[in-house]
Amino acid sequence: MIVMENVVVDYTKFKLNCSLQVNKGMITGLVGENGAGKTTAFKALLGLIPVDSGTAKIDGISVDQLTSENKEKIGTVLSDSFFSPAFTIKDINRLLKNFYQEYDESYFLTKCQEFNLPLNQKIKEFSTGMQGKLKTLTALSHKAQILILDEPTSGLDVSARYEILDILQEYLDKYPESCVLISSHISTDLERICDDIYYLKQGKVLLHEDTDVLLDTYGILKVEETMTDKIDQSFLLYRKRTTYGYDYLTNQMSFYKENYANLIIEKPSIDQILLMVMGGEEI
Repeated sequence: MIVMENVVVDYTKFKLNCSLQVNKGMITGLVGENGAGKTTAFKALLGLIPVDSGTAKIDGISVDQLTSENKEKIGTVLSDSFFSPAFTIKDINRLLKNFYQEYDESYFLTKCQEFNLPLNQKIKEFSTGMQGKLKTLTALSHKAQILILDEPTSGLDVSARYEILDILQEYLDKYPESCVLISSHISTDLERICDDIYYLKQGKVLLHEDTDVLLDTYGILKVEETMTDKIDQSFLLYRKRTTYGYDYLTNQMSFYKENYANLIIEKPSIDQILLMVMGGEEI
């Protein structure tokens, strides 16, 4: 439902060159450090910035040819864009009713009530967590088939982050024909809900893998300096210098467990894989 093929956005000091795909019924995560290009990729996908080359399509339609009707099927959260801080939820409710033919007022107001969001209080008086919840609810309020969410959990405490992630999973369960593309620099958040994850660094996708595969088959080898030349390099992806030698990231942990009985091998978290990809050297 979402396809980016070799999309290039070339700024003076930064270049995005990104390919990714999000299929129906899936939640796909895009992770990377601040400045990795996540927001640039999202804006290119939404047609908010010009693309130098490559193609970006939503539901098979090039983003520069999306009609108003097509855009109604897209729900978005952008980290640097929202309604006026002087608005209240009641103001936003009126606007959403005018914006979207499929707007579900009952759903929106009910969820606001569940999240303890006051209807008459100005957004500028909301906490960061309250604003994050409200942004996500506006994206979900009009039965969108495609959700494009840029850092919806950024700056929130653990409880608020989990509430937002839970409501996304609930939404996809309710609308199984939908899909979600969500970015975060907190990769453990995405571990809870994402079917697959793209790792982005300096505008490039360095690794793409199903979440289950990352958690089940990836490993980190702890190799002393004297052993580095004795390790089979066939299934090693990245290495990182340490005080004792190297850490190696592999996508075939079982191979090294079977063939190197004395080697220390750790089963990494999504965050540890992220650190290896972002800070390591590709092999």
